[in-house]
Amino acid sequence: MPPNGPIMKSLTELKIKIFADGADRAGMLQMYSQPHIRGFTTNPTLMRKAGIADYEVFARDILEAIPDRPISFEVFADDCVEMERQARRIATWGPNVYTKIPVTNTKGESTAALVRHLAQSGVKLNITALMPLVQVREISDALADGPPACISVFAGRIADTGVDPLPLMVQALEIIKPHSNIELIWASPREFLNIIQADAIGCHIITVTNDILQKASLLGKDLHEYSLDTVKMFHNDAAKSGFAL
Repeated sequence: MPPNGPIMKSLTELKIKIFADGADRAGMLQMYSQPHIRGFTTNPTLMRKAGIADYEVFARDILEAIPDRPISFEVFADDCVEMERQARRIATWGPNVYTKIPVTNTKGESTAALVRHLAQSGVKLNITALMPLVQVREISDALADGPPACISVFAGRIADTGVDPLPLMVQALEIIKPHSNIELIWASPREFLNIIQADAIGCHIITVTNDILQKASLLGKDLHEYSLDTVKMFHNDAAKSGFAL
């Protein structure tokens, strides 16, 4: 690697699939216009942030606008009976829909049995909020031999605890390797570098918010040039503030 930055110049050079993470309609459609965006994920927190009032109306509207790339919609019930009802309803919304199921309920009770039941019924699933490897093993077993499925390991939140997520993600890939129907998602990235890291280890998918994706224009930027840009920014902002000593 040259001293002034990476050789890679474009997101199209990456093998990893980039999924846009959000629930803002305008933002999702803007990302849909980008060929390097291969799919989409949402969750109730992102929907609340975007001011979504009617879950199904929003979902069906987005699916009409984006009919040909995978989109994940999450159940919001906290007991497995209601989770199953919601999951089956969500699964009917379109062939590109993946139903998101949390790895546990709010009591910490595993949803693995429900995941197995839904997978055996042919429901495409995205199991979310996984962190320790024991969860990856349990959910991989539940999804084995089912339809296409994803396991979302929240690498960004793992990093927030002071733990390097890279070794864990490498091990997660080894755990799911025997199951050709399962793809690993690097979820909740905190910086653009995480996309490069995830690609380097062979992770299948990374979910990225629009604010991080906007930094794609910096990919491969000369570091001398970037340093000078930063110096100019500091100087200009000081001048605009009218600072004097």
